[in-house]
Amino acid sequence: MTILNPYGMTRRHFLNHVAGAATTIPTMHFLSHLEANASQVKKQQKACILIWMPGGPPTIDIWDLKPGSKNGGEFKPISTKGDMQISEHMPQTAQVMGDLSLIRSMSTREADHARGTYYMHSAYVPNPTVVHPTFGSVVSYELGSRRKELDIPSFISVGGSRGSAGFLGMAHSPFVVSSDGTIQNAEINMTEQQRLGQRLNMLEVLESGFIKSKRGESANSHKDIYKKAVNLMTSKQMEAFKVDQEPAALKEAYGTGNFGKGLLLARRLVEVGVPFIEVSASVGSWDLHQGVFDSLKNNNLPQLDKGISALVTDLKQRAMLDDVTIVCMGEFGRTPRINQNVGRDHWAASWTAMVGGGGLKNGQAVGKTDSDGIGIEGKSYLPGDLWATVSHALGIPLDIVHTSKRGRPMKLANGGTPIKELIG
Repeated sequence: MTILNPYGMTRRHFLNHVAGAATTIPTMHFLSHLEANASQVKKQQKACILIWMPGGPPTIDIWDLKPGSKNGGEFKPISTKGDMQISEHMPQTAQVMGDLSLIRSMSTREADHARGTYYMHSAYVPNPTVVHPTFGSVVSYELGSRRKELDIPSFISVGGSRGSAGFLGMAHSPFVVSSDGTIQNAEINMTEQQRLGQRLNMLEVLESGFIKSKRGESANSHKDIYKKAVNLMTSKQMEAFKVDQEPAALKEAYGTGNFGKGLLLARRLVEVGVPFIEVSASVGSWDLHQGVFDSLKNNNLPQLDKGISALVTDLKQRAMLDDVTIVCMGEFGRTPRINQNVGRDHWAASWTAMVGGGGLKNGQAVGKTDSDGIGIEGKSYLPGDLWATVSHALGIPLDIVHTSKRGRPMKLANGGTPIKELIG
């Protein structure tokens, strides 16, 4: 897959950290096949796969249908293996819903794309005085930094990045790749490796001296990123990116489009120890202000259905599902009311997020909206509650407090509370 924007930098800038010392880096296939099996998940290491639906999906047509209501639309609900019904256009996912759950009473106040994306990723509303880390960066900071055997980045975003590490530092920013199955200029042959080694030794002396002069944090960050760049080129864990090595039948099960490839890549990355992978649900636009039903049934939902079902089934067959938490959501939902263009508009007041795996108490729908999908009946949930639930599943203590660059304390998941029905 092509590197788009590693650690918040351009691909050219990132590779020039190394290329500047060792001229150009030729590409070659080096190192043996990845041992792709569940034994690769060392010591039951926890991970999270976020399926991101950019644009705001109409969850009222996917996860929380309202038959009989004027807002209900064209789709019918079907029964599942869990204690809930979902859209008739998600039949394969219906068969794995015993391992998934729905949070049907998300109520968030940000119905703008950019602000909603920031809020759902970080659990904090945008603030001009601080850049909050996306939750993948939090997981990278808390779990990835402890995995000494992990050579590749601990937060990988497939198909685009929607956040930064903020005050946690560039080393925990998303490493962004596409899902086309190739990586350009990220491997080196042995001759170049020896030449590179000599120059790295020289750089080590220079950078260590600069760091010891106590001139600030940036030198340490630069050195850490430089080390990750070298690891990225030389580690056998790079084989995880080669999705094409998978059997044809499995690739077909996931789907041969970018979304299916991205989910299959996510499973491979979990196997080598990456604790957080975000996959863009690039199955067409989710910003469906018009033609919502045709778009969903003819394009978006068949791909989403196939990918989610394959991921859950694959993880379960490999005895990995209890250690991998799956989250599927966008920045908000869409209006219960159907507009004049047979579409739905932005709606943050009452919508659904899907979670599953991770040893959670699955197969249920938590929270409830009224018969028209407008109001929430009972308890509502914020992004912080969702990420607190994921933190619990990942074994990250909820009393952790990070400190911003200005010395402000920042609670994990903005002080959210795990959803008790899901954690048991």
